[in-house]
Amino acid sequence: MKQAEPTWRKSTYSQGGGSDCVEIAESGPGCLVRDSKDTSGPVLKVDAVTWHAFIGRLKQGDFDT
Repeated sequence: MKQAEPTWRKSTYSQGGGSDCVEIAESGPGCLVRDSKDTSGPVLKVDAVTWHAFIGRLKQGDFDT
């Protein structure tokens, strides 16, 4: 059975024309992440626990500069 292509999406905070965007797609128990400017480039696969912890820290401002 052929595996379905992932459905990629950008953050709702993305303004569409920005150059600093990533896209994500759900993949089983995890998430795929790629650079929206290079959709044929490398893809990072992150397990669900790590992804949710990362998003939680983003929302807390832990990575703000």
